[in-house]
Amino acid sequence: MESLQRMDWLAFVGRSFLGVLSWLGQIAALMGELVIGLKSGRWRLKLVAHQIVAIGYGSQLVVVVTGAFTGAVFAFQSYAKFKEFGIESTVGAIVSVALCRELGPVLAGLMVSGRVGAAMAADIGTMKVTEQIDALRVMGVHPVDYLVLPRFLAMCVSMPLLVAESIAFGLMAAYALIVYGFDVPGGWFWQHTVDHTEALDVGIGMFKGLVFGVIITLISCHQGLMAENGAVGVGLGTTRAVVYSSLTMLVSNFFLTIALNYVSPMSTTS
Repeated sequence: MESLQRMDWLAFVGRSFLGVLSWLGQIAALMGELVIGLKSGRWRLKLVAHQIVAIGYGSQLVVVVTGAFTGAVFAFQSYAKFKEFGIESTVGAIVSVALCRELGPVLAGLMVSGRVGAAMAADIGTMKVTEQIDALRVMGVHPVDYLVLPRFLAMCVSMPLLVAESIAFGLMAAYALIVYGFDVPGGWFWQHTVDHTEALDVGIGMFKGLVFGVIITLISCHQGLMAENGAVGVGLGTTRAVVYSSLTMLVSNFFLTIALNYVSPMSTTS
């Protein structure tokens, strides 16, 4: 009995591992088709512009509110602890670096995944189950070039800007709370912020946003292209798109943080 349970567990692990490998292979194949589409030069700039409006402009409110309240909450928590040591004026530096390197890109990515990733999977999935994608192939139009590539390019443009916007509004909210709410001198707040925040910190946040945008597009469009079984399949693909994108971003953020810390260390010792 014990040996049978062990075999069942090993079979489950094996099936899961092979499933993940198969999924990664499909994502890599989709990325390969995107690279071919990029090299072809048929970018359909009108569709790209339309997607930039839908992704970038349409996500601004969500990202701004998320960034602002995240910055305000993090500033409040930092101030409450730093006041015990008499260093409350350094809150700006802590909030700035945290927003640039981690909170801004990660939370913006999660919000965009929930809003845009779900829409991508639903739109493409609906076209798949209603055989519109097959109609594109009949007309000689490659589905990846027509449906995925414009969204990919639009996401690459929009996500870094959305992350920068999230960082900016988070800092403004933190400034307003600390300076006007707790009477910390504004000059000290900005001085510490400027002294301890480098342009590379902002660049790291925007680069993470770019990577997260690629992840969202690949996973969401893949789920849409793989949808089947009518409305049930579209709903399942939409759910998977958000969950898989969010989990992949969180896992990849860990490795990105470690790798980018070698490029721009959080601290240096002399």
